[in-house]
Amino acid sequence: MTRHARTPRAPRPWLAVLLVAVGVLAVSTALLLNGPRTSDVAAPVGEQPVVQVTPAPTPTPTPVPDPDATFTIVAAGDVLPHLPVISSARTGDGGYDFAPLLAPLAPWVQGADLALCHLEVPVAPAGTAPSGYPMFGTPAAIAEGLRATGWDGCSTASNHSVDRGFAGVTATLDALDAAGLGHVGTARNAVEQSQPQLYRLERAGQELTVAHIAATYGTNGMPVDTDKPWSVDLIDTDQIIARARAARDAGADLVLVSVHCCVEYVTAPTAQQVTIAQTLADSGVVDLVIGHHAHVPQPVELLAGGPDGTGMWVAYGLGNLLSNQDSACCALGTDSGLLLTAHVTSTGAFAAEGRAAGPARVTGVEWTPVTVDRRSGHLVHALVDVPEGTATLTADEVTARAGRVRAAAGAAAPERTSPVTATGAEPVVVARPLG
Repeated sequence: MTRHARTPRAPRPWLAVLLVAVGVLAVSTALLLNGPRTSDVAAPVGEQPVVQVTPAPTPTPTPVPDPDATFTIVAAGDVLPHLPVISSARTGDGGYDFAPLLAPLAPWVQGADLALCHLEVPVAPAGTAPSGYPMFGTPAAIAEGLRATGWDGCSTASNHSVDRGFAGVTATLDALDAAGLGHVGTARNAVEQSQPQLYRLERAGQELTVAHIAATYGTNGMPVDTDKPWSVDLIDTDQIIARARAARDAGADLVLVSVHCCVEYVTAPTAQQVTIAQTLADSGVVDLVIGHHAHVPQPVELLAGGPDGTGMWVAYGLGNLLSNQDSACCALGTDSGLLLTAHVTSTGAFAAEGRAAGPARVTGVEWTPVTVDRRSGHLVHALVDVPEGTATLTADEVTARAGRVRAAAGAAAPERTSPVTATGAEPVVVARPLG
């Protein structure tokens, strides 16, 4: 079968018109949706079209500081083991254990990031018997008892520091070393005396160093060996300030000074106490002053001065922590003392701007009334823990003791009614070099 070629159809004019209309409509729609393309814009003859590209602005990052480092320091009054206190610590095997006496207060101490006591008496040298007033010498077990209940270190400069001579100074520091406790205020040689006691804490990515310095007004007329003048630190504000400044220059973030002075059994600080504290505040290199010796609570106040010129806290006298004193022998307030809580903050580092953390500053203090229940075997309590009394301390006695402490402490700093909680690991006690 022969196939015949198809004859082409004649063009249809109406179809061409329709196709042109569809094309125009498509282009118009694209322009409305997308705008003209640079390549569709006619450029002058001889020139190429230039594409203008505007980069998106880069936002400036807002510096975000690391978290602030915070921690607490707890300090207490005189640890003054009279013979009846030593008797209460006696164990059935003929040894001594002071931890049960201090145990009721342990939650308040163990919750602190750094806990500092004041050991007013020396340890009796090996081979000698313990003794009480007026020439004290306590069993070495006092150091173990303090450590077991949460204390990290003690000041040791007092009017009783050399009651047992230089042998007692050495025995005291040896016992504190063996228990892992820091110490300052007495020394075994000149190299050790030249150094503050340092404590290091790791908080919020910062390593913070606390320096502790201590000094006493005298030694009750007991001679300090002439060839060992460095064995007891005596109060010299120029020297204390120089040591505080040296500690800061060596990297200390905070400097605490324990002052053992001036008149016993009086609540109001003496003119000498006020002068010492204000001189240290005016130096700008001391963060906190902790007072001892009066055996009764004294005021807690904020003085003008301090490292930033915003003030320095002083606790003129923390009274007694552990002793056999009460109204039966001495002034009314000797049965009680203050547990001081200082709050410290070091601002976080601005890593994005290369700014360092700090400085560390005492941002506030609180106090808690404490007492020794002599009739119970010298148990130490926070008075707020026993509002109804104990088996040997009536509720009325608790109320009276707490009232006396509150009146003495004053209103400059608030009362604390519950233990603090540690913000990190225990501090590292940096051993003072012996040479």
